[in-house]
Amino acid sequence: MILLENVTKKYGDYTAVSNLNLEIPRGEIFGFIGPNGAGKTTTIKMMGGIMDPTSGSIRIGGVNIKDEPEKAKRKIGFIPDRPYLYEKLTGREFLKFIANLYEVDDKLFTEKAEKQLAMFSLLDWSDELIESYSHGMKQRLIMAAALLHDPEAIIVDEPMVGLDPVAVKMVKVLFKQLAENGMTIFMSTHTLKVAEDVCDRIGIINKGILIASGTPSELRGKTDLVDADFEDVFIKLTT
Repeated sequence: MILLENVTKKYGDYTAVSNLNLEIPRGEIFGFIGPNGAGKTTTIKMMGGIMDPTSGSIRIGGVNIKDEPEKAKRKIGFIPDRPYLYEKLTGREFLKFIANLYEVDDKLFTEKAEKQLAMFSLLDWSDELIESYSHGMKQRLIMAAALLHDPEAIIVDEPMVGLDPVAVKMVKVLFKQLAENGMTIFMSTHTLKVAEDVCDRIGIINKGILIASGTPSELRGKTDLVDADFEDVFIKLTT
């Protein structure tokens, strides 16, 4: 579903991502972790079509995002770590704005919007201006917007930032349900416990290079810390 082949991103002489190769099948939750400055957000921005790689290719559902950006973007729901929201719109108006971008049928919008607003506990706030929302509510709204057009994949950067424990649990359950229904989820996070609990496989990037990937147990097997916390495994692999 998601295929990165020899993806490299350079800024002058600095290489942010180097020769990255990943293949993530339909229905998998893939975690992407690494220290600060490792290349996670740069990778996510390239996958979302916000920036082009210096070299290499990214395919979403078989579509090259550089050659056919609109077609590829229709296949994904993109959730950045710091989403921009039009705060003078209400939550419902923002969802309508996003639905129009993806050409969601007007007849379906009301049903879809109600479903997403209810799922993310925003129904009571749907007609309030976004500027009155808490950070966690804004994060939930952008997730609701990302699912409006029934994407084949979600690309999300730090999904749990600003969410309270109830919302974190809800998102964990939601991601697992979406994956069971065939959606692919690529999730970058600093919260190692979330990655271990939710993800089928995890890739570790450090200094722009993918240094390891596999299930949590497979990653433990690459160290001598078989029974240790995943944080210790991560530190061992990145230092």
